[in-house]
Amino acid sequence: MKNLVITVARGFGSGGKRIASKIAHDLNINCYENRILVLASQMAGLDEEMFREVNEKMRQKSKISSFLKGLPRQRTPKPEEKFVSDDQLFQYQKEIIEQLADTESCVIVGKCADWILKDRPGVISIYIEAPRKYCLNEIMNRMGVNEETAARSITATDKYRAEYYSYYTGGNYWTNPVNYDLTINTDRVGFDGAVKLVEDYIKIKYPDFVITPTREPKVIE
Repeated sequence: MKNLVITVARGFGSGGKRIASKIAHDLNINCYENRILVLASQMAGLDEEMFREVNEKMRQKSKISSFLKGLPRQRTPKPEEKFVSDDQLFQYQKEIIEQLADTESCVIVGKCADWILKDRPGVISIYIEAPRKYCLNEIMNRMGVNEETAARSITATDKYRAEYYSYYTGGNYWTNPVNYDLTINTDRVGFDGAVKLVEDYIKIKYPDFVITPTREPKVIE
């Protein structure tokens, strides 16, 4: 097994993104999230010069980390936004995720990465969730909003993610435990406990795999 890839799906407010970042930090590997979508959006828009350069690197099985690091963040959907499919955009995003898995050990947050990489060796898929009360407190504290706004954001964001996942996986559902190696309730085990569970599972599933630190890990949001 050349690379280890950890995919993290998460309910909004569950702390999944922070857990993914901490795991990546502990393993000294990169954590990728929304800049994958930004790069895919640029490719789908056919920014010719950028597309040619990235496409060449993909054909050579080279890293695209440098492109992702220089891109802006993709914001979280607003509560009033609805999921609208874009098959071309998803196809570019899929290619980016597959190319990352080919070239480096990493953590990938969201983007149907568990489904895209489900038939590959060296992949561990995690789903992180928590009860509504836990998520409400997390969002209120993190975003500085009241309970009503937090509740609306959680409902809308989780609905968007569920529709996105169902559409691009051919009807599978996002919270299906069969999709994942582990499902974790952060309210039950806490942030540190969730991180430890994943890191212990890595040792169980791939006891002979060693990641050789080569650089400081980056969170490529």
